[in-house]
Amino acid sequence: MSLEKLREAAGRPVEVVDAADGLRPALNVCRARSAVIVRLADGIGPAEVAAGLTGWRRTLVVQDAGELVFLDPRDAVTRRWTSPDAVLCLADNEFLQSNDGWALPDDAFASRTHVLGAEVRAFALARLAPRPGVLVWDVLAGSGAVGVECARLGAAVIAVEPDPVQCVRIIANASAHGVDVRVEESELDAPSLPRPDAVFVGRGDLAAVKASAAASARRVVVATERVDEIVPARDALVAAGYEVEGSQWTASRLLDSGFAPAVPVTVLWGTKK
Repeated sequence: MSLEKLREAAGRPVEVVDAADGLRPALNVCRARSAVIVRLADGIGPAEVAAGLTGWRRTLVVQDAGELVFLDPRDAVTRRWTSPDAVLCLADNEFLQSNDGWALPDDAFASRTHVLGAEVRAFALARLAPRPGVLVWDVLAGSGAVGVECARLGAAVIAVEPDPVQCVRIIANASAHGVDVRVEESELDAPSLPRPDAVFVGRGDLAAVKASAAASARRVVVATERVDEIVPARDALVAAGYEVEGSQWTASRLLDSGFAPAVPVTVLWGTKK
């Protein structure tokens, strides 16, 4: 199968994934990157790829019987195909991701109050294990710092945040760091979203923790500054079948005059049994 026509149609660097290695990982690369060619497989055609991109702004280019067909994903679901062998998934813009490390400084993100400190964020990222081919939910995302960092590491990300002002900040932060984060301006409605591989819950809100745990991701990470949220959040994860561990972080940063005071943050992480 020659992919040269699709590469030329992209007009930018492309990644190539094989649907035979699994539809979900291939979709997550399409959700995270700006130009991806999916090699199709038995039982996985343009309709299956298109259906998985609901909620993401993408254009599809299907190589069918040697010809290229440009269309909206919604049209690809219902169209009859002759012998498609590959699909190019294109975002509106090219994402210009940088390679300047992770656990970025707090001031790298626009925020109404504060973002989860870089030290704690680094630990949360280690537990979430974001990488190409996986989907991360950033629930009660706030400024979206954790979700943006996950996207910078190659994961597909959905940020769920009911505050419309914060949603604007998430979009701005994602754009500033050259990544695509899908933003849901609402409370978490887990059944309406594609199943995640990992979930980060930015506050220990019990309803959000329970809804996140019900999605059955392999990993769930919860961060909270409130002591009264720790035990209920832990118990909710245990009840959902997770093995739960936790640690409390106090990172006091060195200043010219000594160490700055810090608010302790408790991080719980659950791994599916």
